Amino acid sequence: MTAAGAEAWQKWHERRVETVSAPYGPLALVGTHWLKDFPDGRLPAIPGRWTADGDAVALAAGAADGLTLDGGPFAGEIRLTADQGPAGAARVGLGERRLVVLVRESSWGVRDFDPDAKARTAFRGVEATPYNPRWSVPGRFAPYDGRRTVRVANADGRECGLGLGGGLTFSLDGQEQTLRVTVEEDGTLWAVFADSTSGDGSYRFRFPRPAAPDAEGRTTVDFDRALLPPCAFADHFVCPFPPPGNTLGVAIAAGERDLRQNTVVP
Repeated sequence: MTAAGAEAWQKWHERRVETVSAPYGPLALVGTHWLKDFPDGRLPAIPGRWTADGDAVALAAGAADGLTLDGGPFAGEIRLTADQGPAGAARVGLGERRLVVLVRESSWGVRDFDPDAKARTAFRGVEATPYNPRWSVPGRFAPYDGRRTVRVANADGRECGLGLGGGLTFSLDGQEQTLRVTVEEDGTLWAVFADSTSGDGSYRFRFPRPAAPDAEGRTTVDFDRALLPPCAFADHFVCPFPPPGNTLGVAIAAGERDLRQNTVVP
């Protein structure tokens, strides 16, 4: 079973590297621009005029701006709602770049994904600890009586609400631990955690994503597959820091640890 687990982990790790290094993966993000910071509607290095318009973004552009909409040349005015799919499927483009419309707590923004981003072309891989079954442990989820929201700092220096659905309790080396977790729409769990390796051997925080609990709240907490947050790949992501209670006093030397340093260039 250990050999099978190691093989499954290796395949997971390889898929993960392919995903983050894809043309419109997180390494391709070169800018996140909040429209409230640009009252004239002119965004850095992005043509057209982008303004918040109630429940949408109003975009006005001329033919000379070179923007595309749904794959064809765009000139005129249009109201855009938030892009729901992957960045590569964003409605607005500029050459090979994709301009993703997003909204966070009623604040509208535009993300700029460029396949030629320096971070992507310089990428050398993800440092990850090889599979070790000790880091995959049984857990039990206890939902809160209603959804809770806490305010947490984000990687961009702003503070936003983080929705929490319950506590996930598990044991590591005989010590009981609990993480406050978010329940995703499909029932899976997601958490932001730090541990004693954070900032010293691992990135400052990471994300585990346990499977949806069964009817009795049982699931598996697999730190072998702890993920680096998007902001580890590009500074322009808005990643929440761990909420109170999610900084564990143990060393979790497992999962994705950091980006591989670019010390060797072919």
